[in-house]
Amino acid sequence: MPGIEQLSAIEVLDSRGRPTVKTTCVLSSGARASASVPSGASTGSAEALELRDAEPARYRGLGCRRAVENVNHVLNDHLRRREFAEQADLDAAMTQLDGTANKSKLGANTILSVSLAFARAAAAERGVPLYQHFADRIAQPVKTLPRMTVNLFSGGKHAGGQVPIQDVLVVPVRAATIDESLATTFAVCQAAADLLKTKYDYRPLVADEGGLAPQFDDADTMLADAVEAIRAAGFEPGMDVSLAVDVAASHFFQDGLYHLGAEPLTGARMIEQIARWVQTYPIISVEDGLSEEDWENWPELRSALQGRAITMGDDLLCTNPRRILKAVQTGAADALLLKVNQVGTLTEAASANRIARSNGWAVTISARSGETEDDWLADLAVGWGGDFIKIGSITRSERLAKYNRLLEVEAETHLPLAGLPPRG
Repeated sequence: MPGIEQLSAIEVLDSRGRPTVKTTCVLSSGARASASVPSGASTGSAEALELRDAEPARYRGLGCRRAVENVNHVLNDHLRRREFAEQADLDAAMTQLDGTANKSKLGANTILSVSLAFARAAAAERGVPLYQHFADRIAQPVKTLPRMTVNLFSGGKHAGGQVPIQDVLVVPVRAATIDESLATTFAVCQAAADLLKTKYDYRPLVADEGGLAPQFDDADTMLADAVEAIRAAGFEPGMDVSLAVDVAASHFFQDGLYHLGAEPLTGARMIEQIARWVQTYPIISVEDGLSEEDWENWPELRSALQGRAITMGDDLLCTNPRRILKAVQTGAADALLLKVNQVGTLTEAASANRIARSNGWAVTISARSGETEDDWLADLAVGWGGDFIKIGSITRSERLAKYNRLLEVEAETHLPLAGLPPRG
């Protein structure tokens, strides 16, 4: 049984220059490992609480010294010299010590940093790759590698809101390997940069997740330019490369209406708009097409997209098992965007994954806008058999760390890519 000898944490900076937490776990066997946690910009209201210092004079209140102290003192004192037969036992001990519904006492960032560091140290103690350890913890064989959904164009909270919808992503559907997927994506991204230079005189500056972010006139222009870039790269839209869209509709939903353009839209009209996009452009996945609390209209959106695109919940679900069960019962979605830090422990995220899988949903394992160079996400996506992985673009090192880790796993295992899930 792995026993914890010591927990220690420091404050490090994420890809946006904001503080986050890096924790080191030393086991009684001498095995040790560290893990850093990400942070989101586009966050759902049901996410577990990220503990910040709220000191305006330091990092505008975003410091994580309190979270670090909670690892170094509260959790270290409580967990040190204790043995945990399983990851779930450790996560339960921390959740019980916190004692709140949203982890607001210790902080989800605090708890997750320990959860991840323990998992990595336990994998080192066992002498197995992290992805294998993740798979073993949920009794699942490692059979495939996740397909990629790669950020091409950014808007919304990731890019200053120059266009309401948040991300248009490329999906190399014909690619048979991680290597081929990255080469295809590179070609499309370069073609897109050339297109934007010609069309908008735009320098290829990037948003939070590395996507290009010119001043698009509207969402349709954003989507049409993505299709044009695919063709310019020498690929057939919908055959070689498809699109995924993160609408992030909660962030332009106000007073019961969707403020997507000049004329606010009702829920029914918003569904019509999304259905038109899916019919017009080679979109195979729509994420957060409606607001996170618009439960009445989500089943209608799923029905409208059925057979053409998967209906994915992010802010709607927040990797929260209770919300996922509600979505299953109401027919609100058929795909989960899984972000471990939304719920705060590996065990709860595994429960969310299990519920989604047992109901035939597709699962995308996702990074956040504020990432670090840590690459555990790639191992998680492999170990938990993600249909897709959503990391960001291929232009920033905190993103590339995960892509490069996938290349390493592919070279080691020679596993095939996951099959494309049915659309609705």
